[in-house]
Amino acid sequence: MTGQAGPASLRSGSHRWAAALLGALLPALLMLSTTGADAAGTRAADAKPVITLSKQQAGKGGDITVKGSGWRPNTLLMMLICGQATPDRGVIGGTNSCANAEGRAVTTGTEGDFSKKMPVAEPPAPCPCVVHVATVTDEHATADAVFVVAGHPVAALPKESEGGRLAVLATTRLEGDSGILTWFGAPPSRQLVFTVGNLGSAPVKDPVFRIGTAHGVFAPQWEEQQWRGTIESGRRAQIKLPVELTAGAHGDYQVSLKYGSKVLAEQPWGVGRPWGVTLFWILLCVVVPAAVFRIGMAIVDRVRPRTSRTPVRAGRHPQLADVTARLPKLRRAPGPAESPAAAPVTTAALPWFTPDSAPSENRPTTKGHS
Repeated sequence: MTGQAGPASLRSGSHRWAAALLGALLPALLMLSTTGADAAGTRAADAKPVITLSKQQAGKGGDITVKGSGWRPNTLLMMLICGQATPDRGVIGGTNSCANAEGRAVTTGTEGDFSKKMPVAEPPAPCPCVVHVATVTDEHATADAVFVVAGHPVAALPKESEGGRLAVLATTRLEGDSGILTWFGAPPSRQLVFTVGNLGSAPVKDPVFRIGTAHGVFAPQWEEQQWRGTIESGRRAQIKLPVELTAGAHGDYQVSLKYGSKVLAEQPWGVGRPWGVTLFWILLCVVVPAAVFRIGMAIVDRVRPRTSRTPVRAGRHPQLADVTARLPKLRRAPGPAESPAAAPVTTAALPWFTPDSAPSENRPTTKGHS
């Protein structure tokens, strides 16, 4: 008799087939989701920040609206109108070519976008001009958009030097830490670390860089530093240059790197306050008045007059006046000129003489007579 599969056996077999199929497809689904997430993360990392302008041309006194996307979320940005610049070559003169006083700050949203209105101003350098947007803190990122300032002078950009051409390939950073002397006002120092590549056709030997430090709205102070070495065409090199501020410096600083006439990178630097100097001045304001008060009181104690009733302080030698004042009073005998009534003299009688038997000048003695 041939057995036939019942409904229960059919249901159990279908369940086993479904479990086997799900077990085979699950790794593939996980791999696809992971690959998709990695691809999305790579696209987000590779995405460069961009900006768009409401107007491509405007005159001084007007205003434009700047919109951006692709920036890091919740990041502080600075918007400037700069002259002698193009999106390809960047701002050649650095922030010295920008209208810094009319710049505006904006913070990106949670999606990395922003929209901000800014006034139109004439930069100190001639056009071609751009609207330059850069990060103020964290990792350095910039974006430029072509803009024409109506009525502003226009001049040709300086020619690029033939041969080697250096460009920063990675983000710059500051290495090092402050010591205990910096807490007492010693000059803060760091090392600016960056990676450059030679995009030209000729090697670059012993390049000379310029390091600038700016505080607040002031222009940077530039210092030339030479790096010893050769960067071949198409090669890269990591360079470390020392950066030092003045003694007692504190606050927000901006470190700029320039090669030739082009600013390659900018790096923010927050310097802490030297609290040791503040503590020193506080102690000085307390100790000096106390010392002057003690000296003044000692001088007053020395020069003030003393009386016989003034008690002698412990630990101090008694004065001559204090000693003589304590001695008993002595009586002196009256002189010959003084009267007997003023100073009577009593004569004690000697025991072996009596008034009658005392020798006298007018009474003869019997010695020698019979």
